[in-house]
Amino acid sequence: MPKPRSIRKTKPTRADWKRIRLFAMDVDGILTDGTIQVSSDGTESKTFSILDGLGLVRLNKSGIAVAWISGRLSGATTARAEELKIPHLVQGRTDKAVALQQLAGSLGLKANECVYMGDDDIDAAALRWAGVGVSVATAMPAAVAAANYVTKRPAGRGAVREVCEHILSAKGLSFVP
Repeated sequence: MPKPRSIRKTKPTRADWKRIRLFAMDVDGILTDGTIQVSSDGTESKTFSILDGLGLVRLNKSGIAVAWISGRLSGATTARAEELKIPHLVQGRTDKAVALQQLAGSLGLKANECVYMGDDDIDAAALRWAGVGVSVATAMPAAVAAANYVTKRPAGRGAVREVCEHILSAKGLSFVP
């Protein structure tokens, strides 16, 4: 388990973004606005931003690993991950920092090569462990305090794309296809 930091990390520099080889994130409240709709037959639906999806596709094509780490098991999440060809989907894990460390280890990556993006208390340890911890402005206070970057865009409305653009720009990769 990662050691908690006693002070908040500093804002990431261009060099920090350039070093990134893995962009891992929570799903609900990051890729979505946190709303889950459940129909009377139990079918769930979520709304994902096309802006975020395109950003993640471009990261994948640029050789940057993408991972979704969710505390919930969700068919909607699985379907969207398959559509975007997300290579690493971890569901049903509330120990997000441990899941992130295991994934990074399996990829041969160090903490400073990882971004983690989260919005709630259970994301705080992963936010502290990652080289760059990102939250959205609407995140719970523990997540905002653990992050060293807070997005301008809201959850489910381009916040993930904002981070994708930082990474690609720092690496000198065009965001245009």
